[in-house]
Amino acid sequence: MTRLATAVAAAVLLTAGNCYPALGQAPPTILTIDVANLVEYQADIYDPSKWGSNPNITPSAGAREFGVVTLLADIVAVNGKPASGLYAGRTRVIATDPNSVSGTGTAIADVKRTAMREHIFEILQPDETPIGTIMSFGFSGGNVPPGAPSGPRGGNWAIVGGTGAFLGARGQVEGWGGTEFSKGDRAASMSEDAANRRINGGGTFRFTLHVIPMQRPEIVITSDGPAVAHSSDFVSAGASLSAMPGEVVSLVVTGLGPVRSGVDPGQPFPSDPLADVNSPVEITVNDKSAEVLRAFGKPGSVDTYQVNFRLPLDTAIGAASLQVAAAWIRSAPVSITVHKEAK
Repeated sequence: MTRLATAVAAAVLLTAGNCYPALGQAPPTILTIDVANLVEYQADIYDPSKWGSNPNITPSAGAREFGVVTLLADIVAVNGKPASGLYAGRTRVIATDPNSVSGTGTAIADVKRTAMREHIFEILQPDETPIGTIMSFGFSGGNVPPGAPSGPRGGNWAIVGGTGAFLGARGQVEGWGGTEFSKGDRAASMSEDAANRRINGGGTFRFTLHVIPMQRPEIVITSDGPAVAHSSDFVSAGASLSAMPGEVVSLVVTGLGPVRSGVDPGQPFPSDPLADVNSPVEITVNDKSAEVLRAFGKPGSVDTYQVNFRLPLDTAIGAASLQVAAAWIRSAPVSITVHKEAK
């Protein structure tokens, strides 16, 4: 066991007794997912031997009623932070319209919709470490669902599940396009070789998702207050954090999700090596980002984590609001007090 792991295991800060999650109303989780090289491959030919056979940019005959379209793109950012991954969509054109007229390529219905569409977002860190996947299904075109923000591109999609950091997620895709980043997609024939998608180029798009996670990070509360301690000696500071701006401190939280060492669900975290959290972890103090030095599972526990971070140098003396986020899912805030000098 490493020296750090021994200290963590022995620290009063990390004991399970008399600890419980912070309570409070956490903010909604809104994800903006930017994609690039977005190409819409139209099912416009019926000879399988010609599918994906043309290395060049191809024109498309367009998707007709009941036609199928496959969309592919690269995820490049989440909430403005660099990311990587795959966006895939599948569309079945239905072209419904209350005013449908025979011969116009539309179908009669009480609701105006363009197509049935699946959205799948498999999100990775910039170094391609997997974070998790979000799946949604519904209608494109037409009005947005009640309570969702209006936008230039309508749609009505429900988030029906997720994996990894988004295990069991629910919610809705609230919008797409309508931003300076969104330049639309590029329509192509399904004869175009998708291996050349990045070479041939495509469009850019921004999706907005309202995610309701099955669990979210929570800062552990002890009898002394929030589980915050000096990283040098692991002495609990509680709500009165006797630490100076710029000092490294440690925080105990739950709900940070999978770890990189691939620990099976329900199994304890190892002590050597420590199990680093798989998702991007962010600490904010008074809504300002703090430098996260390390986030890992507490050895022997199944859902308790330690996050070492540095208080921002410009942290104001006095009461401060502290929050933690994993995979952009934020905890409820807790209050700490920062002193001018360490005690």
